[in-house]
Amino acid sequence: MREPHRVAAGMRALTKSVRFTLRETGFIRGLVAWWKVNKKDGFDCQSCAWPSPDDRRNVFEFCENGVKALASEATRKHIGPEFFREYSIADLSKKSDNWLELQGRLIHPMVKQPGATHYQPITWDEAFRLMADEINALPTPNAAAFYTSGRTSNEAAFCYQLFARQFGTNNLPDCSNMCHESTGAALNEAIGIGKGCVTLEDFEHADGIFIIGQNPGTNHPRMMTVLERAKRNGATIVALNPMPEPGFMQVVNPNPQEYLYRNLLKFPVKMLFDIGTPIADLWLPVRINGDMAALRGIMKEMLAEEEKRPGTAFDREFIANFTDGSEAFFEHLRATPWDVILRGSGLTRQQIRAAAEIALKCKRIICCWAMGLTQHKNAVATIQEVMNFLLLGGHIGRQGAGPCPVRGHSNVQGDRTMGIWERMNDRFMAQLGREFAFSPPRDHGTDTVETIKGMHDGKIRFFLGLGGNFRAASPDTEYTA
Repeated sequence: MREPHRVAAGMRALTKSVRFTLRETGFIRGLVAWWKVNKKDGFDCQSCAWPSPDDRRNVFEFCENGVKALASEATRKHIGPEFFREYSIADLSKKSDNWLELQGRLIHPMVKQPGATHYQPITWDEAFRLMADEINALPTPNAAAFYTSGRTSNEAAFCYQLFARQFGTNNLPDCSNMCHESTGAALNEAIGIGKGCVTLEDFEHADGIFIIGQNPGTNHPRMMTVLERAKRNGATIVALNPMPEPGFMQVVNPNPQEYLYRNLLKFPVKMLFDIGTPIADLWLPVRINGDMAALRGIMKEMLAEEEKRPGTAFDREFIANFTDGSEAFFEHLRATPWDVILRGSGLTRQQIRAAAEIALKCKRIICCWAMGLTQHKNAVATIQEVMNFLLLGGHIGRQGAGPCPVRGHSNVQGDRTMGIWERMNDRFMAQLGREFAFSPPRDHGTDTVETIKGMHDGKIRFFLGLGGNFRAASPDTEYTA
């Protein structure tokens, strides 16, 4: 089609951001909103999971993706009943998601009556009455499912789960089932807590960063600022990714405030001539789902070095004091044949050796990953292999090191904290019941996949979706549809 871009962000991102804003919100209204994104007296960007620094926040603390999301939310375009009189449901089903998005925001409740070819307007009172009648007619509370996503605020999510549980069900599927459920399961088994163990400040002190199954330049470009700073501090960055993402090659930071701390004169030169900072020191083009094999190969190379010169590759004191099963794991590494590793990873022995040599030199390693790891059938085992890699070097529980899952929308984790989970722990349920004077249901509810199957089998008769695009986000689109 064309040569891929070799530089991310820069003038191109700034130009597109302005164009989106002008088209959707208008210039003044859009710039006022820009000023408030990710500010302490403003609002969090709904685009990605990358956190804002606690101390030094830039004037423009957002990226091109954030501008697109903001422009979509704040668009002046509205669609009401007249739009649905013009387009039938069959017509709309043939339109692309992008076309539908660009028509504007829905401002009036609509209903599909039995046998109708068009959505028709309905009042709010009628809409609430229709839903209440359907819910009250269910044979059991577990015939209802209440889905939500990271597009839901924490406050709304708390009220939502409270309503579902007071109704009598724990059927609270959410988008976490589809993005980082495997991360929570893997980390809980590996280290006893299902969350990451690093802060933004840790990136300032890391000397090695392994980015696995993640496209930060595309999906959360604000991370590139942190990686750029880490590079200036001497960190070596390794990217395991089936595709050569431009953000790993070079990035031009379009924020002039960043250059105040260095050389402000560099800013216009870099912007005008697309002169970026190289990010990845080593790119490993793994096969899709070849990450486990690649990590196994890196650790196998490290084990060979450790056996030649004990204590140089692994943190033996940390392994002895804080881990279990190391000898069995070493034997597992020895027993994995190289031809299996190379075939599974799609890499050469030289590429794996290069990554191992970087790991051997680093004393503080951070591993980042996203949905390139979490959405495979063997995701839990792959993420546990990431943890094995970190544990071998003692890269956990100290500054500049540890696991850093990048978890999608910022409210995905917030939903869990608010109680959106089909298997919420007993302590939370007891406190919820005590606070609101009711007995929450004790049986586990259905997750996203179980909800889809339940609807398919007729066991779940009522589905409410709060935020997100359930059909498009769920696996096996045709089955879900």
